[in-house]
Amino acid sequence: MEFCGSSYDGEYSNGRMEGRGEYTLPTETRYVGEMKDGAFHGKGVLYFPNGSKYEGTWEKGISKQGKYTFADGLEYQDSDWEYCNGYDRRFYTEKCNGLKPAGESQLTDLDPPRVIPEGCYDCGDGFYNPQTRVITDYKHNFLRNADDGEHEWIVRTCRKGWDEVVGHASRDYTPDMSFDL
Repeated sequence: MEFCGSSYDGEYSNGRMEGRGEYTLPTETRYVGEMKDGAFHGKGVLYFPNGSKYEGTWEKGISKQGKYTFADGLEYQDSDWEYCNGYDRRFYTEKCNGLKPAGESQLTDLDPPRVIPEGCYDCGDGFYNPQTRVITDYKHNFLRNADDGEHEWIVRTCRKGWDEVVGHASRDYTPDMSFDL
């Protein structure tokens, strides 16, 4: 495990992880729960570095049933999802804590929002630099390289770390800079 950056603290049987234990992945995601024959097996919880968690029942390393809870306490639902739908676009924290006064926008579910490095995007699990096509976690540790599809999605949909004027402007439009005083 130490060769791949993982660690395990727990019970063993015949040299394999068996019983209760805590397995930490190189990404700092932790599994706390039951193990059998070296794999997640039984009840356990995956704790993600961003504060979210997945509580599940595992069989030979595969999740058979579970529940995902976001860092802010919102529980994901497969059906009848009422959070941030087409009719109500509020963030979960706005539903729990109320809307801000007029003129104070909440850009993300974090308040205040995460500061994005200049030239980068916040892609949900870290920062993306389109020049290097590298995604790092929020502590600036390498996560992965973005393929063409992920790059296109991030550039099209994610929050930017710079100000940019958006909207329609005619190519023929030149502002009139002369003023009559």
